[in-house]
Amino acid sequence: MSLPIVAIVGRPNVGKSTLFNKLIGQRLSIVQDTPGVTRDRIYSKCEWLNHEFMLVDTGGIEPASDDVILSQMKRQAELAITKADVTILVTDMTCGVTANDYEVAAMLQKSGKPIVLCVNKCDSLGEPPVEFYEFYNLGLGDPIAVSSVHGHGTGDLLDEVLKYLPEDNNENYDEDTIRVAVIGKPNVGKSSIINKICGEERVIVSDIAGTTRDATDTVITNDKGKFVFIDTAGIRKKSKVLDSIEKYSVLRSYMAVDRADVAVIVIDAAVGFTEQDSKVAGYAHEKGKACVVAVNKWDAIEKDTNTMNEFRKKLEDDFSFMSYVPFVFISAKTGLRIDKLFELIKYTAEQNAIRIPTGRLNDVLAYATARVQPPSDKGRRLKIYYMTQASTKPPTFVAFVNRADLFHFSYQRYIENQIRETFGLDGTPIVLKVRERDRNDVK
Repeated sequence: MSLPIVAIVGRPNVGKSTLFNKLIGQRLSIVQDTPGVTRDRIYSKCEWLNHEFMLVDTGGIEPASDDVILSQMKRQAELAITKADVTILVTDMTCGVTANDYEVAAMLQKSGKPIVLCVNKCDSLGEPPVEFYEFYNLGLGDPIAVSSVHGHGTGDLLDEVLKYLPEDNNENYDEDTIRVAVIGKPNVGKSSIINKICGEERVIVSDIAGTTRDATDTVITNDKGKFVFIDTAGIRKKSKVLDSIEKYSVLRSYMAVDRADVAVIVIDAAVGFTEQDSKVAGYAHEKGKACVVAVNKWDAIEKDTNTMNEFRKKLEDDFSFMSYVPFVFISAKTGLRIDKLFELIKYTAEQNAIRIPTGRLNDVLAYATARVQPPSDKGRRLKIYYMTQASTKPPTFVAFVNRADLFHFSYQRYIENQIRETFGLDGTPIVLKVRERDRNDVK
């Protein structure tokens, strides 16, 4: 599911960031009384009445400013408005309606997107003062009185936002359809892979890094099953993300991973593994997605009989934090091993969704603890009573123990490895949670 986007906009210093933090329930956006503190767009998921959406905080808009930074902030806000499903215009009760408010309102009306008018800093309870009704002059419908500091009126504000969100944002794909996010740095050949899979120019291909600005879906059905490939913009280091459009593209890339079952991490064979590849892969790992590393442009590499083995060993070291991930060496240009890529995608998706019976799981646990005794401390030994699988995608196991503090990381890794050796679970992270059953023996 691709989340709808709600953008918070307005002139500087009306309390947009405070409102953003209040709505998402954490202090993520910088709050300061100096205009222009929030220069870039900041994103976070927001939930209201079982509806999720992506909330975007923007820098203040100064329509007529010649200041370089304020002009860039205006561009950022304009882009957020363009991509948003709903826009919240924040104004300031203590200042009344200003000329800038009129200009921002006019800019929003030109976008044709739904607009919710928020009058912030209405900090007193009860009926709003007479000055509140001045905001009807903006021509945006009924204003909503809000105190972003105290939280008054935020429920009414979110109720109004929900009225304009898409009724049902599901993609309506079959349950057996595997969603695949193709991710990686810019210019590693992600779009070329999609085009080779489709046999047509489905997405723009260019040697200029950053050609793909958004995530696009390509539905493929073949003898291996049904797939939805999500081509994404390349993910760069934050310090390298200077263009406002690219910042939005990075958000879309991460959102594509969120809605995928499998992440195909594309690496340029000519460049090899980089620090940024680890960041991209790490995000997919943290989200519990099945992963495949596709080394693209393999046709352009000079090879001998040991080249692939040496490259694979190097990748195994580089991806030591994801020791479960499989590698495939492909060429989007020639179609080399594209069939193998399909097979790995399907296989890792199945592994990510696997469910292991509790009996078999505890047989492995009994064998593992008999082979290597659990750790002890000051005469007390760890006892693992039993394990069960709590969920899938990723496979998540719960171990019930007598002392959680004795279940050291190294022994957890040992148990995890025993599970992998028995059941495979290739291409997927697994989660091991520890629950302490009782401590009645502790005085």
